[in-house]
Amino acid sequence: MAGHVTTSSLSASFGDIQAIDDVTVEIPANKVTAIIGPSGCGKSTFLRCLNRMHELVPGAKISGEVVWDGKNIYGPGMDATEVRRGIGMVFQKPNPFPLMSVEENVSAGIRLTGGRMSKAMVAEIVEHSLRLAALWDEVKNKLHKPGGGLSGGQQQRLCIARALAVQPDIILMDEPCSALDPASTQKIEDTIDKLKQNFTIVIVTHNMQQAARVSDSTGFMLAREMGDPGRMIEYGPTNKIFTMPDRKETENYITGRFG
Repeated sequence: MAGHVTTSSLSASFGDIQAIDDVTVEIPANKVTAIIGPSGCGKSTFLRCLNRMHELVPGAKISGEVVWDGKNIYGPGMDATEVRRGIGMVFQKPNPFPLMSVEENVSAGIRLTGGRMSKAMVAEIVEHSLRLAALWDEVKNKLHKPGGGLSGGQQQRLCIARALAVQPDIILMDEPCSALDPASTQKIEDTIDKLKQNFTIVIVTHNMQQAARVSDSTGFMLAREMGDPGRMIEYGPTNKIFTMPDRKETENYITGRFG
């Protein structure tokens, strides 16, 4: 099934510092999976391991497997660029190319990876991606204006459109709403809900209410002591994690006793 990811005994480190340890989890296709946990527990590292971005950090190491649609993305012969095309990333801070136009921002990826395309085909993909990101109606008359001139919430949806344009199976989102106002956050959450019809979404968030609102499954990560690697303490349906967690640590975090 497209968009299905399983990790097995996944561990990652930066030099001598181990960030995550022995994470085994199954991420279902066409669902939203939220990863929660306190700062420093390896949530973002886990996310970056899912599309081989972790290895871009000097001194980074990884062990275990990440299997995407039956193939280990770290296996021999797997092309990292192709992995990142199929498993896209949206970062915490909106990062459009500020001097590029809205249209150029969305089409940047397809121009690099899509070979030769007609202007009409590129325009069609740009419109489709902006519509999927719930941004088309707001920018259709600003396509040739700089992407950096949009509001923060619009810039983040522009980054989502840019990720969608290369037609990935999976979209990873690292706290995509942390820098946004409530109205923009609502639009991003509405967009996420619609996107899961066609894509698998994995979102890291510090916002418990957001995780409860947008996700179908939730994973709780925790580093037990300062300097310990993060581990997946509990993973399951969001409703169960937030109402009847199996682990006391999960209950304590969700109810605000620490974190």
